[in-house]
Amino acid sequence: MAEDGTDAGGVKIDVLRGTPTEEELAALIAVVSEAYTGEAAEAVAPDDARRSGWSLSQRALRRPLDRELGWGRFGG
Repeated sequence: MAEDGTDAGGVKIDVLRGTPTEEELAALIAVVSEAYTGEAAEAVAPDDARRSGWSLSQRALRRPLDRELGWGRFGG
């Protein structure tokens, strides 16, 4: 806790317009916190996401030919 009684690691909200009530700020914090928690939980890659031996041994696909270079690279 900080000296003024607030949580030092908490969220800081700056109100730029209007005068929201404490209930409105509490609702905002609850909604944003829930959305953040849900998104953070979905953003985790599964631990079993390993590549198989087959996919490791495969060569990468060839890039498409760049047809703008011309044939033999000399103008004509």
